Amino acid sequence: MPKLFSILLLAACLSAQTKEELTEQVRHTEIAFAKSMADRDHAAFATFLSEEAVFIGTNRVLRGAKDVAAGWKPLFEAPQPPFSWEPDQVQVLDSGTLALSTGPVREGAGKRIGTFTSIWRREASGAWKIIFDRGCPPCDCGK
Repeated sequence: MPKLFSILLLAACLSAQTKEELTEQVRHTEIAFAKSMADRDHAAFATFLSEEAVFIGTNRVLRGAKDVAAGWKPLFEAPQPPFSWEPDQVQVLDSGTLALSTGPVREGAGKRIGTFTSIWRREASGAWKIIFDRGCPPCDCGK
């Protein structure tokens, strides 16, 4: 019975969070995810991946946390990161279960080389895990 009570209490705490609080959680999660690349910490990178993660690249699709982690491992081998990213927009569903983050991707000198879009899912533990990711060249949308 105490275990069930703990689960119900956790669910009540999670549901009491505002959309703004959840948005900030996702923003901070995306920033920490990007920091794993900057810090050259592949093990930390892998902790953000959902077991169901799908990363859509130009030439291939990586499916599952193990495949994504293995596919991205070479990007962590050089002393300097090949690129960086940061969220400039984050949106969370009213249900608080899914979120989208998007923003610029920059090469080492800071030039914008693309845009990323990530979909995050809030797990039963309350942690946000990435389920979909796609990068693309920067778009000129009249900005």
